[in-house]
Amino acid sequence: MKQRILFVCLGNICRSPAAEEIFRHCVEEAGLQATIEVDSAGTYGGHRGELPDMRMRQAALARGYRLTHRSRQLRSEDFDRFDRIIVMDDYNYEAVHRLAPSRAHGEKIYRMREFFLRRDYDHVPDPYYEGRDGFELVLDMLEEGCGRLLKELQASMEAC
Repeated sequence: MKQRILFVCLGNICRSPAAEEIFRHCVEEAGLQATIEVDSAGTYGGHRGELPDMRMRQAALARGYRLTHRSRQLRSEDFDRFDRIIVMDDYNYEAVHRLAPSRAHGEKIYRMREFFLRRDYDHVPDPYYEGRDGFELVLDMLEEGCGRLLKELQASMEAC
């Protein structure tokens, strides 16, 4: 059974497209691209159709990730299409919950922090107003979280 994962942040130009590409890279390295699908979206549609922020693209490219996703806004059909919706912070968690068509759909929503080993952050900070260090921190966090998310998915797929 195919697992579909959607990463969500505010504008879909920094955190969620980076998470999408990092997770896609993890999935490909594990040879699971036939069983895991990944995408990203934003709760805000003002950047619709744009590439990720240039600073995030540059920071990600330095680590070997090419961010080519075009920003899109979360849609109601995403709740039916995806098995897990992973949000970057509490603001997005609340916004996505308000959009969920039912309680069952709301149970698909997770916070990215649930996949961190370190507990020094309770969210993935938005690097948009930060300098280079902010983008590097976010990439570090997403690499850790995506790796742990993949391990959890692999374990659940093996159990089935």
